[in-house]
Amino acid sequence: MTRIATFNVNGVNGRLPVLLRWLRETDYDVVCLQELKTSDENFPFEAIRDAGFGAIWHGQKSYNGVAILARGRDPVERRRGLPGDPDDAHSRYLEAEIDGLIVACIYLPNGNPAPGPKFDYKLRWFDRLVDYSKSLLGERAVLCGDYNVVPAEIDAAVPKRWLGDAVFFPESRKAYAHMLSLGWVDAMRRIHPDKGIYTYWNFSYRGGYDRSSGLRMDHLLVSPSLAEGLLAAGVDVETRGWEKPSDHAPTWVEVG
Repeated sequence: MTRIATFNVNGVNGRLPVLLRWLRETDYDVVCLQELKTSDENFPFEAIRDAGFGAIWHGQKSYNGVAILARGRDPVERRRGLPGDPDDAHSRYLEAEIDGLIVACIYLPNGNPAPGPKFDYKLRWFDRLVDYSKSLLGERAVLCGDYNVVPAEIDAAVPKRWLGDAVFFPESRKAYAHMLSLGWVDAMRRIHPDKGIYTYWNFSYRGGYDRSSGLRMDHLLVSPSLAEGLLAAGVDVETRGWEKPSDHAPTWVEVG
């Protein structure tokens, strides 16, 4: 049995107490982190190693950044960055092998304001992900991360609030659906087909968070062979109420 989690930490150094507490209180084997917002040299590897994890990371000062952690071992890096655009310098994709499992960590562009150049970049990046993902479908693989896509109305607490947002645009949802049509399985929806589940909430000016802003846009897509062993999936919602939290909560799956 393997437990895999993905977590947009919204600044790995600024939220390090939250991350370390969560790692201590849970028993995940593999963890993907997004939005590190730090350069490679400032990634907190020692603190993460002291928590029992090996790590690889692909940082970028102040923006983006992805990392893959493995409990008690070192992930073996396979790729950093997606093919298809040699001029794309954003740190948004990292891939590793861990005990025969291929793990990709994804931080897909947000795309706002939309329409506009940022949304165009989002769709181009998504196209590159879709094309590259075809090469992993035959493996035991999981594509984890913040996709910045709300796939359906059930994935928003109040859908009408997001109609003008790039995460809810038809083009974004169509690209996500295209990935599923290739054979990738949305692990959360396989386990909870009809439940409103959220992984992100807006910050509140009064502290805490606005529960009516809930969205599901952190996803774990598993290949067909891995989907056969899906056992459970969920969200560690309680972390959203901790002191100085990320605006996302960790999302996880369990496979046999």
